[in-house]
Amino acid sequence: MFPPEKVIPKMRRDKAEISVIVPVYNERFTIEDVAVKVLKQEKHPEISSIQLIIVDDCSTDGSTEIISRLASTFPQIVPIFLEKNSGKTAAICAGIEVAEGEIIIFQDADHEYDPDEYRRLLKPILEGVADVVFGSRFLVSEYRRVLYFWHSMMNAFLTCLSNLFTDLNLTDMETGFKVFRASLLKSIPIRSSGFGLEPEIVAKVAKRRWRVYEVPISYQGRTWEEGKKITWKDGAWALYYILKYWIIDDCYKDSHYPAISKSTLPPRYTRWIADSVRPFLGANVLEIAAGTGDLTQFFLPRDNYIASEIEPLFLESLFSRFTTRNIFVRKIDLTRSEDFNDLSCRLDSVLCLNILEHIENDLEALKNVSSVLKPGGSIILLVPQGKSLYSRLDKVLGHCRRYEQNELKEKLALAGFEIETMSDFNRPGYAGWLLAKIQRKPALSKLERKIFDHLVFLFRSTDKFFPWPGLSIIAVGKKKP
Repeated sequence: MFPPEKVIPKMRRDKAEISVIVPVYNERFTIEDVAVKVLKQEKHPEISSIQLIIVDDCSTDGSTEIISRLASTFPQIVPIFLEKNSGKTAAICAGIEVAEGEIIIFQDADHEYDPDEYRRLLKPILEGVADVVFGSRFLVSEYRRVLYFWHSMMNAFLTCLSNLFTDLNLTDMETGFKVFRASLLKSIPIRSSGFGLEPEIVAKVAKRRWRVYEVPISYQGRTWEEGKKITWKDGAWALYYILKYWIIDDCYKDSHYPAISKSTLPPRYTRWIADSVRPFLGANVLEIAAGTGDLTQFFLPRDNYIASEIEPLFLESLFSRFTTRNIFVRKIDLTRSEDFNDLSCRLDSVLCLNILEHIENDLEALKNVSSVLKPGGSIILLVPQGKSLYSRLDKVLGHCRRYEQNELKEKLALAGFEIETMSDFNRPGYAGWLLAKIQRKPALSKLERKIFDHLVFLFRSTDKFFPWPGLSIIAVGKKKP
């Protein structure tokens, strides 16, 4: 019966186009050697081409002239000259904006990190098992230079603290040798400055649940006399950013995906939804608009599970997050009947959680769902309730409507479903949404969402005692024979 057609294939590559970003500030003694060595990596069969992006952070030692000469000599080099000294993070961000490769590598402009190790760093991504690879200076490697004890202790402390808040087990959070799948890296907003790049990216990688690998690297660290620039102040800033991005959930660029930051469900509330609908699921399940899989994780394992989406970023995220044998990722548009053809009468359950309200022709969408269910199969719906509650919040979230229970029953019946159960969900949220409507709010703040999420434990136990309707409806319909 499975796998279905049109699943997303395993993201394995024999070779890839690489963009290497090199931030430069007063590195005239090393930048040319590093650039030449980076370009020599094109000879390897795993690398089809290299785009070398050198970002000059307003150098004053002659680095600018060297970069200009290199760019005129090598067509693979893309020079960027910042108008003022803005720090490493700003330089990396400028490089990310113009990067065209499938994979992006961060490369320092000195000799501390060796481009000859690109092949080893690229391997987990090319094999389709990793989204980001960190080159660790502290795993067993061929060699590393022995330098400052207190510097290494500070690095170990910051890595340990980062791991504590991200629940990763990195050995080298502060490494300057990082490799990313470009499409994912470009979707992350980078807000920090100076040397805040490393803890910020690690925090957001963890929250996005990317597949992270470490590879041991050789390390030829510099002394202060040889030009090392990082100081204890940078360590203090790293500590600040570790704490900041543990608290703040800011993992997607609004300019690329404006609805994500407004619609992503907080974790405890997500668990509440999952626990409420899980008892109705069968063995073979299709989830419509699975997003990044925050709900999906609570419905596994199943005999067969299809996590569907239409956004390319979400499809990549789902594939990255769920790679087990019985989970399939594919593109399905709820409004396109042709996307359902190869699944006709093959499924036990279809999950449609916080999706139907976004569809103009919701009746046609329900009929599409019915077409893939076996007789007696179930559709599990979560939709917003209360037409009188419709407000700016709904418009911002892209809601075409809010439902009343009688209306939803009628539409399910017209689509060929018998109602098995229909219930109110999240009565405390009804009061909050009404207050937001009175205040004419366009969105709930991140603080309000966090406060609500931390009170979910209380709302779950008291929900049925509130005397007003729920903010949402949970409905389960059985396909008629």
